[in-house]
Amino acid sequence: MKYNNPVVKGFYPDPSVCFAEGKYYLVCSSFQYFPGVPLFESDDLVNWKQIGHVLTRKSQVELEKINSSGGVFAPTIRYNKGRFYMVTTNDTTHRNFYVYTDDIHGEWSEPITVDQGGIDPSLLFDEGHVYFISNGTDDFGESGVVQCEINIETGEKLSNSKCIWKGSGGRYLESPHMYKLEGGYYLMAAEGGTEYGHMITYARGSSVWGPFESYSKNPVLTNRNKAPEIIQGIGHGDLICDKNGEWHILSLGFRQIHIWQPYHHLGREVFLTPVRFDDDGWFTAGTDGTAAAEYEIAGDFVQEEKKLYNFRNTDFSVDWCYLRHPHMENYDLSEEKVVLRGTNVTLDDVDSPTFIGIRQRDFDMELTADVKVTDGECGVTIYMCENEHYDIAVREKGGKYEAVLKLNIGGIKHEQSVMELSSDSARLIVRADSLGYKFFVSHCGTETGMGYAMTKYLSSEVSGGFTGVVIGLYSVNGTGEIADLQIEYK
Repeated sequence: MKYNNPVVKGFYPDPSVCFAEGKYYLVCSSFQYFPGVPLFESDDLVNWKQIGHVLTRKSQVELEKINSSGGVFAPTIRYNKGRFYMVTTNDTTHRNFYVYTDDIHGEWSEPITVDQGGIDPSLLFDEGHVYFISNGTDDFGESGVVQCEINIETGEKLSNSKCIWKGSGGRYLESPHMYKLEGGYYLMAAEGGTEYGHMITYARGSSVWGPFESYSKNPVLTNRNKAPEIIQGIGHGDLICDKNGEWHILSLGFRQIHIWQPYHHLGREVFLTPVRFDDDGWFTAGTDGTAAAEYEIAGDFVQEEKKLYNFRNTDFSVDWCYLRHPHMENYDLSEEKVVLRGTNVTLDDVDSPTFIGIRQRDFDMELTADVKVTDGECGVTIYMCENEHYDIAVREKGGKYEAVLKLNIGGIKHEQSVMELSSDSARLIVRADSLGYKFFVSHCGTETGMGYAMTKYLSSEVSGGFTGVVIGLYSVNGTGEIADLQIEYK
């Protein structure tokens, strides 16, 4: 059957995958958003359903007043003897830790820390031993892919941390994963930075401690020289064998806004690329080592794609997220409407404003939302980070009501347009394509254009960081309600 990439759209970076109990499970990075580490389930590696999050309690992850793109970095999910493990880094606290569960649909444990530095940790279970792998510097001052053996019950190191591979020569060696296959131990990693030079490389050895021989044609998968091409940034992958015995890499990648405009704002997404092993035990990936927009794999399935999102067909505890740890007394959430009680914390602050968001999944989109305010300001934000976001809202000012469009770029806070309203409510509309957002207000039967803003100013190339656009509902300094929200993708 044919499928199209990406298989998970929107800001879901750094995917890791495992197979357990007849299904595939996937986790992704979440950074400053809470709950942490989105968790997906699939029957076929193509259709993924988010079933929850791994880090659902404040005690599991520290997110207080961390900057955008801080917090929870790349996770790894593994399964061993009936138990799931998720290991990750809180880059703000510089702490590597893992949690576990015996029920993938239930709660996960409190964190267990491991005294090894670096980021992008992974686990290998091998004949009663458990190895903890990350990038960084080992106990002897050598940098590269670093490994130690641990006690999985306590996180205690049972060996020194030792550098086992230095990569193929690319910068920013990260995302190491180890696999024990018939051909020996395979060590796969990412190099080049999670940008346009991103790539997947690997090496092979007969021992878990090496030495490792690099694949002679590294990188095995990259789109770094595939231009003009929308799909870029392919890297940070995890290797998986499907139910038919075929191999694949699930990796991150991104779609730039135009073949001649190297900007991406939807975030790093999840791509599925076929892998083939040769008779000597080495593998190749993709279309001559690149990831394409379409592939055909074995299996009887139809790729499904959700086009409409609203309060009735989404789950607030699964599909939506908050900025850092939310103050839940400020939220009333139901299928009919969302009531938001705003504080003096704004979207510009490195804090927890009254905000609930859902990731933008595709370029072409129309959003409508009926907004009513009691006081203060309430509306919709197209949010990248504290410095870059576009806000359209209804607000009360001196006993009167108005709609406002605010554009926030690189520290410039600008009110693009203000429209007087005859009542406390209006319909807010956002229409988007790959290059821009158009903002409108519908009031008393008349639709009025409020302005236009380019997508590229919400891109990682402008804003920096590692996240993507989140469509947020917010309130500041007062109470507002949002009803009949519709987000429709073309």
